[in-house]
Amino acid sequence: MSGANGENQPGLADTVEALQDSEKRYRRLFESAQDGILILDADTGKVVDVNPFLLHLLGYSHDAICGQYIWELGVFKDIAASKDAFKILQDNEYIRYEDLPLETLDRRPIAVEFVSNVYLVDHSKVIQCNIRDITARKRAEGERKRLMAAIEQAGEVIVITDVEGIIQFVNPAFERTTGYSREEAIGRNTGIFKSGEQDELFYRDLWDTISSGRTWAGRMVNKRKDGTLYTEESTISPVRDTSGRIVNYVAVKRDITEQLRLAAQFQQAQKMEAVGILAGGVAHDFNNILSVILGHAELALSKMDPDQPLHAHLEEIFKAAMRSTDIIRQLLAFARKQTIDPKVFDLNETVENMLKMLRRLIGEDIHLVWRPESGLWHLKMDPSQVEQILANLCVNARDAIADVGKVTIETGNAVFDETYCAHNDGFVAGEFVLLAVTDDGCGMDKEILDQIFEPFFTSKGVGKGTGLGLSTVYGIVKQNNGFINIYSEPGQGTTFKIYLPRYAGQTVDTRREGVDEIPLSGGETVLLVEDDPALLEVAEMMLEKLGCQVLAAGTPGEAIRLAEEHAGEIQLLITDVVMPEMNGRGLAEQLRSFYPSMKILFMSGYAANAITHRGVLDEGVNIIQKPFSMRLLAVKVRDALIEKCVKLSVGNPTV
Repeated sequence: MSGANGENQPGLADTVEALQDSEKRYRRLFESAQDGILILDADTGKVVDVNPFLLHLLGYSHDAICGQYIWELGVFKDIAASKDAFKILQDNEYIRYEDLPLETLDRRPIAVEFVSNVYLVDHSKVIQCNIRDITARKRAEGERKRLMAAIEQAGEVIVITDVEGIIQFVNPAFERTTGYSREEAIGRNTGIFKSGEQDELFYRDLWDTISSGRTWAGRMVNKRKDGTLYTEESTISPVRDTSGRIVNYVAVKRDITEQLRLAAQFQQAQKMEAVGILAGGVAHDFNNILSVILGHAELALSKMDPDQPLHAHLEEIFKAAMRSTDIIRQLLAFARKQTIDPKVFDLNETVENMLKMLRRLIGEDIHLVWRPESGLWHLKMDPSQVEQILANLCVNARDAIADVGKVTIETGNAVFDETYCAHNDGFVAGEFVLLAVTDDGCGMDKEILDQIFEPFFTSKGVGKGTGLGLSTVYGIVKQNNGFINIYSEPGQGTTFKIYLPRYAGQTVDTRREGVDEIPLSGGETVLLVEDDPALLEVAEMMLEKLGCQVLAAGTPGEAIRLAEEHAGEIQLLITDVVMPEMNGRGLAEQLRSFYPSMKILFMSGYAANAITHRGVLDEGVNIIQKPFSMRLLAVKVRDALIEKCVKLSVGNPTV
């Protein structure tokens, strides 16, 4: 018995020791676990034990939790809010919550993964709850989702490829820009976008840069799915794994095609403005020279018998000078420095009055079709500018037709709203009168269309065009706050559509009788002021030829002295607008103090702020444009003398 008892005692001790060791190991695991562990009595719902990690996570002490009913602990309210709810844990061997929101003692929200298992220990059920903190993981997932949302919603194209350039990811902006769907792009090489605009050296440099771990940035022209080309600004960067090995490339791209187009338009506008400034200055100086040539030629012709051989030479000089004035006027129209005298008129009537001249201009082989719209709105602009526009467009159309053809002139009313203009480049919102000229000639390609309004640009042969015709049209349209659109294709003809603002005010009749004979003066005294000596001399001779008594002055100061010394009346002041010492308006105002009834006629080579507002002639102002002939001077003198005297005003300048 004793032997038997002696043999049994050591075995029991070993078992007890083994159990104690197992308990110690479990306790060490329990206390060192990096997940929270909560032990519940399955029958009562009381907390039996809790490990340090969970206490630290929740901010509770051991005594605050142990011995408490699970439904009495607010932190676990979403697991077992009541004794009845506890039965879910009590009656199930396994419960799992992937994302369970909890709240710590200091009311800090956390997210946990919750798993409960029911065990039988010493014939009693216990519930072990394993609680893993997933707050950081959930935050990271939230950041990843926000990042993906940002990528998906970004306006820039984002493309991710592998190291071979095979597309693995694209965002919606990619689909909008390239025309390829996500399914069509993923798995394909980026070479599908090659346009042929870059050579192989360009792509080799790009790949050498990114494969060496550096970021490549630059521009390239790519091809959309439909074959159209677009320019993009790209940044391509390598993506490394944790070991530093390049595993992907990410490209951020932006379509800058429209931006480049607008920049080119702005540069073109700047260039046109610069050329306009130059043209205006040249025209002003050249006008004075031409005035002298015209004046002397006309005076010489008046003194010479037409049968003399020299008479024919003088006539050719006069004609050449007159043709030169047309070029100067075109330069001024392009530069928008041409003084205009706006009138309210019916465009249909103006065009109809020009049809005979236009038919002669384009020739017998070209059929001219006139399609006016009834009920056409009125315009307010200088009617002579419409004549310039039509003459230039019809000449352009004539030259585009190789043999027989047709030119169509149309008018109409047009209204554009903001929505239409937002989707149609080159249009302006408002009410406009349309003037369209269409030909069935050779048409133009995009390269020519891009330069069509540049001064001195012409697609015609040498000696067949000055290159000023369409730039003149452009300048006139812009000066009158209108816009112009061109539609043309090679071999399909061309249409110019000019839109001029509608005049909504009251209409007046501006027609007047023409002049056949040169009207002579009644011996009126004229004070002539011009700072160019040569022009002063010839203008004085022309006025004397017309029968005027002339007081000639080279400066405003000299003019004031002559006026003060003159014993009789001075009926008319003819003065240049831009002069040293004082401008023409200032001189006229001062001389009116001596001669209140004196009439004023200004001379100008281009618009001047003293007598115009943005190039538009002030109401009641008389002006003669340089260069001028003796006939034109006679008409302007007569008109100035018979018009009612209007008081000068600095605030609202009228003469």
